[in-house]
Amino acid sequence: MIQNPILRGFCPDPSIIRAGQDYYIATSTFEWWPGVRLFHSRDLRHWEQIPSPLRRESQLDLVGDPPSGGVWAPCLSYDGKRFFLIYTDVKTKKGRFYNTHNYLVHTDDIYGDWSDPVYLNSIGFDPSLFHDTDGKKYLINMVNGFKGVLVQELDSGYHLTGPRKKVYAGSGLGCTEGPHMYHIGDWYYLIVAEGGTGYNHCVTMARSRSVWGPFETAPGNPILTSDRENMDSLQKCGHADIVETQNGEWYMVHLCSRPLNGEKWCTLGRETAIQKMTWDQEGWLRLKAGGHFAGKETEPPAGIDECCLEEEENGFFDDFDEPRLHLRYNSPRIDYNTFADCTANPGCVRLTGRESLNSLHRVSLLGVRQRQISCRAETQMDFVPEYPEQMAGLVYMYDAMNFYILGKTMTETGQAALTLIKSDTGVISDEMEPVPLPRTEKLRLRAEVTEDGMNVVFRYSLNGTDWLQAGGEQTARILTDEHCKGFTGAYFGIYCHDMTGLAKTADFTYLAVN
Repeated sequence: MIQNPILRGFCPDPSIIRAGQDYYIATSTFEWWPGVRLFHSRDLRHWEQIPSPLRRESQLDLVGDPPSGGVWAPCLSYDGKRFFLIYTDVKTKKGRFYNTHNYLVHTDDIYGDWSDPVYLNSIGFDPSLFHDTDGKKYLINMVNGFKGVLVQELDSGYHLTGPRKKVYAGSGLGCTEGPHMYHIGDWYYLIVAEGGTGYNHCVTMARSRSVWGPFETAPGNPILTSDRENMDSLQKCGHADIVETQNGEWYMVHLCSRPLNGEKWCTLGRETAIQKMTWDQEGWLRLKAGGHFAGKETEPPAGIDECCLEEEENGFFDDFDEPRLHLRYNSPRIDYNTFADCTANPGCVRLTGRESLNSLHRVSLLGVRQRQISCRAETQMDFVPEYPEQMAGLVYMYDAMNFYILGKTMTETGQAALTLIKSDTGVISDEMEPVPLPRTEKLRLRAEVTEDGMNVVFRYSLNGTDWLQAGGEQTARILTDEHCKGFTGAYFGIYCHDMTGLAKTADFTYLAVN
């Protein structure tokens, strides 16, 4: 059986394709650089991360984007020759007015460079690209305010052309978004997310004889949702896409969450699960296992051998012995190559300090997403601060407003010291008295998340053997979707800031998360 989730820790809004024997999934990255995570599989069970498509500033400018803004719900597609990606860059997401700019990029090699973007529109978010069997291409576009689903054709240069028509208003469950269209047999099918992206999230379906509608809603919707009476099951299930195997079987990938300890707190954010599907006698998709609730496991595809690709199950360790950074790293809003250097001091990564962690602009942080409910992150750092405005250390964070920093800095009296800082919805507090440190010696830092995932303990060591606790046990709830009202997940990271503008650097020998 395939165990869910298949992509763990902050991998929401999956879009899936098959190209020959290979499957690919794209997921949202929001304000994190590079834009869009891509994964590859041959058996739908084992997934390896491959290079992100949006890794040039000419493709994506996230500077100033709000927490949980940025890249929403990418749509990955393939027309048999070329790969396409449509994505939204959300610049504002509060109040009535969302500023959502939609773009298209393409490539002939999914592992290679992608094109510069073609601007499409700013009408809504979660657009998708539909390749019809006659060769025509259409943008399937929800409207800001959840006002329905639009269809408009694209020309040969991938620009919108011709009339734009609203073809579906939704099933009535509300918050119709994330539309995908498919031409299967004589029918055009729409799959949409509804109910909002929280605990009422679900997947619904409609169909028409024409790409232009009208679309009839499937009886018995939703076709997929969560068992909200059982908080130990997968929750928030919705935002789906479907794929047919080379042997004619059908699978649905979808967003899900795993609340901590059966409570409504999700440090791992929204993840990706998969379900085997079947077509009923009336031509509607249904869960192969029956019912409407997403399962923690599903049947593997028949006739496809398991292909155990290099993936993330055994944790993460990086000793920075390569000149290029590992593709699992993310940084908030900006390209990490602008502040991180693996060649300046071989065997280390050198971070050049910029703005503080609560900035929405230029922050020097290398992060890897938390993938297990209980885990430990550790690093070793060489940092010699000169001013109180300089700090470097280990970060456990959700976004610019919600984080912990276990960091070395300089006090106002000129003493190098260790401090533990908490930011809770932007309210910053010191969680312990500064601990005097040697000015020049290397320092090891550690964050340990408890077995139930609800709390975190920070520790430090000067010799790598004797570990001392820094402050008291801290809550991890401030790093959840529910507390932050966001759509991402928790990160561990190494970090440096220099608010003097003098570009102080910190060297990190390794980062381990397991």
